[in-house]
Amino acid sequence: MDTVFGVEYDGGVILAADQANARSILIYQSNLDKITHLSSHSAMGVSGPNADLVNFTEYIAKNLALYELSNDGLKLSTHAQAHFARGELATALRKGPYQVNVLLGGYDISSSKASLYTIDYLAAMTKVHYGCQGYASNFCLSIMDRDWKEGLTKDQAIAIVEKCIKELQVRFLISQPNFIIKCIDKEGVNVIKYGADPADN
Repeated sequence: MDTVFGVEYDGGVILAADQANARSILIYQSNLDKITHLSSHSAMGVSGPNADLVNFTEYIAKNLALYELSNDGLKLSTHAQAHFARGELATALRKGPYQVNVLLGGYDISSSKASLYTIDYLAAMTKVHYGCQGYASNFCLSIMDRDWKEGLTKDQAIAIVEKCIKELQVRFLISQPNFIIKCIDKEGVNVIKYGADPADN
């Protein structure tokens, strides 16, 4: 029942995710951060069972850090990071598949461009301007399709994300009161707002 969505704008990407850690009829946690930092200028929003979510995001993040250490500080582009994550999902597909759906966003300093990729649990990947994972796509994709346009500003992208959250809280059967929103741009990965502090245990 996870919700993850992202919107690309001119100069960055906004990623948002609900903060509930739930299984079956139980909710275990309401301050989970489902958007993992991969590098200084990229992050990955993941929906799926908590075990796979943590296992996959940590595996990808640590391998990207290892690559950087092994290659004299060379950072992979967002495009390369997305292909690496897709490749690992594809490799795991016939061994022990990860039940995760991913939105990966980043900002490339070399080209001064942001990009957003959607990857599903079957390792199908597409470069998109906006995307949504989970049941939320039934509510949010139409909003994104109507409101997204070329040359979108950061404030306009945040407004689209907040409109999607509002729509879910009004229309969606399942209560998702807390969302975390992060921005990825030339300044790096920054938290814009959250419903519950992920640092609270």
